[in-house]
Amino acid sequence: MYRLKTSLFNLNHSLDCGQVFRWSREGELWTGVVLGEVVRISQEKENGTLLIDSNFPPEFFKHYFRLDDDLPLIYKSINKDPLIERAIEKYAGLRLIRQEPWECLISYMLATASSIPTIQKRIVRLSEYFGEELEEGYYAFPGPKALARADSALLDQCKMGFRRDRVQTAAKLVNSGELDLASLFEIDYASAKNRLMKLRGIGEKVADCILLFAFGKMEAFPVDTHIRQLVQHYHIDNNFIQKSPSLSRMGAWGRKYFGPYCGYAQQYLFYQKRIEGLLSLD
Repeated sequence: MYRLKTSLFNLNHSLDCGQVFRWSREGELWTGVVLGEVVRISQEKENGTLLIDSNFPPEFFKHYFRLDDDLPLIYKSINKDPLIERAIEKYAGLRLIRQEPWECLISYMLATASSIPTIQKRIVRLSEYFGEELEEGYYAFPGPKALARADSALLDQCKMGFRRDRVQTAAKLVNSGELDLASLFEIDYASAKNRLMKLRGIGEKVADCILLFAFGKMEAFPVDTHIRQLVQHYHIDNNFIQKSPSLSRMGAWGRKYFGPYCGYAQQYLFYQKRIEGLLSLD
């Protein structure tokens, strides 16, 4: 175990906001599975120092938790109205997390039309059936080869429903090299989104989640039910939205309204809406 000093970082907000699915909290201790390793982390309230039990070095967590992001600059960029200002103040220190692309891809394909607890259960089952056991009760996320060759009957045990065939098809494409996830880092946001949306089961929102959380494309602005309700409630008089209230149009609005760090704005607003619902700003 070692200590890692942080500045303007809130572990609880970052792991609880809904962007990652393989972390669980007991008291002040978070336990998760990251890149085939079980990790345990807590944070001292007094100074923000992280207490880390992991084989990964400090540099890994600086990268994983995006501690290199200039949050004050990002806040200044996205602080456009009283709603986002309140979210920034209340959930200060929430940082986006750099997720592993393959796991993020499948996790968000499993997230379609599902609650966070349901998504977590599916990922746990998938890992138990096809991943390597790391310690009692914890399993590595299965690689594309394991899922590409998985028996259909076993996949059914993971209770993925209509997502089963879509997940296995994606695994086959990644395993064969037809879908090169690493290449998405090298191309622009629009091209990467277009490539992901060619996969059955990946629409606007899922593609944006994957690009934001795994590929660091900050111009991604995922529009789910929470964000749609926020936009319709607080910005319905905006001429840009009035032209078309579609999810695609709302995503374009988010990029235009919040600017180059709109992905951060989305996560703050999503978390605020999920925890507090629609707020009165009077």
